[in-house]
Amino acid sequence: MTTDLEALTEHDMGEDCPVCRTQDLVDAILLPAAAAWEQRNGLARVSLALHGAAGLLGALLEEGVPREELERTLSELLDEIEQQILEDTTMGGPPQGTA
Repeated sequence: MTTDLEALTEHDMGEDCPVCRTQDLVDAILLPAAAAWEQRNGLARVSLALHGAAGLLGALLEEGVPREELERTLSELLDEIEQQILEDTTMGGPPQGTA
């Protein structure tokens, strides 16, 4: 089985976008759970996320995805994240919901 990294990172920002829904799930459930576990066990902040992400990248390497392709994809994703942070900061922070 081959892994298409572009398919894993490209999305349409729509209601039915599986990438967006996955990001929502991670933000709403997994990150807070990991943060609580880290705090309870005296681990450094985001250590579980970092090691978990590295493990997933290792699985992609094991499947035969070239390291260069992973590095390029990660660089693109980090560029997008930095751009989103800049936009959120310019607009006064990330959306807080509606009242």
